[in-house]
Amino acid sequence: MSEVSAAVVMGVGPVRGLGAALATHFAAQGLHVFIAGRSASKLSVVSDQIIQKGGQVTAVVADASLDQDVEQLFASLRAQAYSLSIAVYNVDSNISAPLLETDSELFTRLWRQNCYGAFLFGQQVLTIMQKQKSGTLIFTGATASMRARPPFTAFATAKAGLRALAQGMAREFGPQGVHVVHTIIDGVIDGERARSQFANFVASKGDDGLLQLEAIAQTYWAVHQQHPSAWTHELDLRPFKEPF
Repeated sequence: MSEVSAAVVMGVGPVRGLGAALATHFAAQGLHVFIAGRSASKLSVVSDQIIQKGGQVTAVVADASLDQDVEQLFASLRAQAYSLSIAVYNVDSNISAPLLETDSELFTRLWRQNCYGAFLFGQQVLTIMQKQKSGTLIFTGATASMRARPPFTAFATAKAGLRALAQGMAREFGPQGVHVVHTIIDGVIDGERARSQFANFVASKGDDGLLQLEAIAQTYWAVHQQHPSAWTHELDLRPFKEPF
């Protein structure tokens, strides 16, 4: 294997988003980062930022819910013969819809993006990490992973499935040296999506009421560095002002 280890982040969108923050942070640690998302233009901006900071990056346009796209992403990684240090499934697709207004297409789409894609991604990652007997696989969850609240019942169903998937993977592959983690983002992330789509809500929270991108990335990296005798499987992250 190459002396350079790799990281993979699936679900990279705007440069001011969690996927981009994670990729940038991992690259700063010396990893070659593979970033994947559906928008070539957004991936290009994130790639440029990483390169400008001296990092190494490979961008792959991929839809997490499509088998062939996920396979293509990991074929790209295998072609460069890197070991895989850390992988994050960061896809978070949410649509507001009361239950009786949720058709089968919407319900299935949210499940495919939030849960089925994680299954495809996890299988690819675990195939590599099982052989290495090392590595960290992290799934980004949400408040909805723990409780369903209308009008986001379909989203919560998918996120709860993601949580169960992560638990099963942790129990099966933890004893083989693979650290599987599920994070619960219990609050609003201070990123481009929130500020553009929920500007008034963001303003009401104030700066101390939002999760900061770099702070989340630091926590992911800290969990990755944990000693195997004291692994975290699940953790929740929220601003100190957020009630729970």
